[in-house]
Amino acid sequence: MIATRSETASLRAHLRRGGLIAYPTESCYGLGCDPRNPRALQRLVRLKGRSAAKGLLLIADHFKRLQPFVRPLSAADRARMQRSWPGPVTWVVPASSACPPLLTGGRPTIAVRVTAHPGAARLCRLLGMALVSTSANKSGRRPAKTAAECRRIFGPRIRVIAGRIGPRRRPSTLIDLATGTVLRP
Repeated sequence: MIATRSETASLRAHLRRGGLIAYPTESCYGLGCDPRNPRALQRLVRLKGRSAAKGLLLIADHFKRLQPFVRPLSAADRARMQRSWPGPVTWVVPASSACPPLLTGGRPTIAVRVTAHPGAARLCRLLGMALVSTSANKSGRRPAKTAAECRRIFGPRIRVIAGRIGPRRRPSTLIDLATGTVLRP
């Protein structure tokens, strides 16, 4: 994990330039980038071989980092989401008009989560931003569980942040806020 101010500054600069990172999350390594950087979003989608229509999800250490990407929500909806956070529950919510189309897959919604993984939360806190979080794998393949696997799969195209993944065996639960439908158990 990142230990010094200079490492944090270097990583921030890497992300600003459109760089991609791999980092540990609750169940596997995640691939991420700065969600406000269109070039980085395009690179990530291409690297994974993933359809841009699928959209991407965002994680953060606190809901306030997700708010620029989310249309204003009612107090009841915010409270409902926050009861499940931090934790392995991703909510599909209305996207703000400023939300990049590659994040939403062209839909009017965005998937967001306040992560319970201490390393991923610390990373968001140190960088002062939400991060894109998609499994570190080529589309349709098994997600990477270690830093070494990420290096083997992606080589020098990404910066790998070493650490331990969480104990979950499955990806986060995905729930549509508008309907309450569980989209992924």
